[in-house]
Amino acid sequence: MVFETVENILSINVDSITTLALAAILLLIGQFIKNRVGFLDKYCIPAPVVGGFLFMFLTFIGHITGSFSFTFDNYYQSAFMLAFFTTVGLGASFTLLKKGGVLLVIYWLTAGVISVFQNLIGIGVGKLVGLEAPYALLSSAISMIGGHGAALSYGTTFADMGYSNAPLVGAAAATFGLISAVLVGGPLGRRLIVKYDLKPDEQVSLDSSVEKVNAATGHKLTGQDIIKNVTAILVCMAVGTMVSGWIGKLINLSFPTYVGAMFVAIIVRNVNEKAHFYQFDYPMVEGIGDVMLSLYLSMALMTLKLWELAGLIGGVMIVVACQVVFMILIAYFVVFRILGKNYDAAVMCAGLCGHGLGATPSAIVNMAAVNERYGMSYRAMMIVPIVGAFLVDMIYQPQTIWFIKTFVQAVTG
Repeated sequence: MVFETVENILSINVDSITTLALAAILLLIGQFIKNRVGFLDKYCIPAPVVGGFLFMFLTFIGHITGSFSFTFDNYYQSAFMLAFFTTVGLGASFTLLKKGGVLLVIYWLTAGVISVFQNLIGIGVGKLVGLEAPYALLSSAISMIGGHGAALSYGTTFADMGYSNAPLVGAAAATFGLISAVLVGGPLGRRLIVKYDLKPDEQVSLDSSVEKVNAATGHKLTGQDIIKNVTAILVCMAVGTMVSGWIGKLINLSFPTYVGAMFVAIIVRNVNEKAHFYQFDYPMVEGIGDVMLSLYLSMALMTLKLWELAGLIGGVMIVVACQVVFMILIAYFVVFRILGKNYDAAVMCAGLCGHGLGATPSAIVNMAAVNERYGMSYRAMMIVPIVGAFLVDMIYQPQTIWFIKTFVQAVTG
């Protein structure tokens, strides 16, 4: 870390290791604050978002007062992002898809179609309010379905294309979506249950084999087992990066590296289930992913420049508000009927609002709140997390790439 004064402004230059250390400290601070502020915990605001935004406001104070500024080296940021999405792919077992049956496929396709409409809304409303296409798309399926991780990843891609404010726009949209997800999901589910006097199906119980798919092996992992699991993550990251590069050249567009890594990881996971090349341990891999995502988000958010968003925030919030209204209407009037107009459908609609506007944990929070009051929906608790965690990516990612190629690259190119 180097301190120097330039034109009466204290300039703090932070090297890559110190940047990483500061991100870790902010992560712990964010967790500390979240545990003590009921609103943040209730609405599942991620700890790195809390810590990152806190530091972002500190840098904002330095900017408006003209007293100090920070320059960071984010050398590790992209690797952490890549590692997280790779672990998401490794958690995607096709065995779960088979267990979900026809209802899972219907819900999956419905969520995918909704993601297309989200991008259409973003582009359409963005044009009406004068918001450039990259920022409109970052206020659409990317941040609504992909959450903070995807928003910042695509934001970095857009920044490389000349839209420097893209990461901050993505972070702002994802945060607004996350809060909205837990504000509207539970009430919507409860409204459907009360209006139609719905009751849970007491004859249905969760297939215990579902829980075993990603359960711990029960055996203590040896050092060699741990190395093999970590090696699988690193190999998927490396191969996935190459795959993304090939796809990028094929479509003549900067293709996010994490998409390739995630799908390579899905292939590795499911091949390994048949061939048993190594003892896969999902809880450990999931733990690594959680750490990678937390550090990535903390690092990405703490380095954003809040003041650069001033001219964009109005248009972004209008687009996101339209996304929220659309999700409420489509879930209440359309999806509920498509899914069977029963208790499971109502709970799944609450979950859809969760991962369709925020993240899979938000979906689980929404459904848990409804289940606690009205009774358990085993189908919803199995199907919604599977779709929200990885299946919907198979639809929203390719069509989002098409939107980028059509509405962004066509302009910049």
